[in-house]
Parts: sequence; C-alpha cells; structure tokens
Amino acid sequence: MARILVVDDDETIRRALVQVLRRAGYEARGAENGLEALDVIKAEQFDLVATDLVMPELDGLELIKELAHARPGIKVIAISGGGIWDKQSLLTTAGMLGALVALEKPFEMQDFLAMVEEVLGAPPA
Repeated sequence: MARILVVDDDETIRRALVQVLRRAGYEARGAENGLEALDVIKAEQFDLVATDLVMPELDGLELIKELAHARPGIKVIAISGGGIWDKQSLLTTAGMLGALVALEKPFEMQDFLAMVEEVLGAPPA
C-alpha cells in the first residue's frame, strides 16, 4: 500500500485530502507545514508527498528542495492557490525543483486522486 504525506497549513484541506486518500485505499497522514513534514519524513517512509507551496515555517518550495537531498526517490505533487504570489509561477518553480506534477487550487477531489494514481503509476491495491 502506497504511503502518502499531505502537507498543507489549511487544516480543512489537509484533513479532506487525507480522508479522500484513505477512502481510496492509500495509507495517508498530514503535516501542517514543511518543518513538521521533514520531521515526519525523518521518522517514516513515504512514496509520495503532496504539498501546498505557500505555508508558514517552511514553505513547499523549500520542502521540495530539502526532499531532493534527504529522500531523492520520493515523488512530489505541488499544490497551490498562490495566496499573494502568482500561482502559475509557483507551480512552475516547483516543477523545476522536482515536483512531478502541479495542481492549482481549487480542484476537484477526483482530479487529485487521478494525479496521485498517475504519479504512483497505479491505483491502490
């Protein structure tokens, strides 16, 4: 079973994504920001990280850079609504840093699940 970490400072979004992933058959958990995500990743193995880009503490772009060094094989989906930043620029930068795909907020849950399956290469067992 694929293990997925959802990183988003918006608790409602984070919980909804974790719940959707669990219902789809994945093992999923959440982290509030990049710093918390790094702590979780040091202690546990994940196949995929789905991260928001605009967050306090350690943003998603910095998290993607850290993951490239700490866990080079981990797959990343970048998610952003942009906030005060241009979301297309953020998502493009995330791709240059190693995110395999980017998803713009707001999005449909079935689009998120389809993207997860695409990145992992198969639906959950």
